[in-house]
Amino acid sequence: MNTTGQIAKHFRDVHFGGNWASVNLKDQLANLSWKQATEQVHSFNTIATLVFHMNYYVSAVTKVLQGGPLNAKDAYSFDHPPITSQTDWEALLNKTLDEAEAFALLIEALPESKLWEDLTHEKYGNYYRNLHGIIEHCHYHLGQIVLIKKLLPNGHEN
Repeated sequence: MNTTGQIAKHFRDVHFGGNWASVNLKDQLANLSWKQATEQVHSFNTIATLVFHMNYYVSAVTKVLQGGPLNAKDAYSFDHPPITSQTDWEALLNKTLDEAEAFALLIEALPESKLWEDLTHEKYGNYYRNLHGIIEHCHYHLGQIVLIKKLLPNGHEN
């Protein structure tokens, strides 16, 4: 497997399973109700907010991998639409997982030489750094989700 294939696999693993840590987003969010996903625990972000935030950057870089500009602002990365029903929550989950697979496919299709080019501007560093940064970001927030689930009133442990 080439480098872009390995990066795509690593990205998929954090979303769908098979990673070294044996924890993934899909399994952690399975059977979680919209009320649990939006439950405020202490001053932490809600699980729904973290899911949106993680996918915000995947969506932004997906557009770059498709040849478009980088149109992301950190200030907007937590601004998700209201989640007031199970349908809203499932729509966010489906969007996140569907876009994760689309992102992985785009990474696989990326020529390896592109990994060492700047992602839209030199201040962001190269594609390699940014793709790994997104994976690290997902792992970081996945850890938060696992802990928040344990702190939910019903102690939703998986």
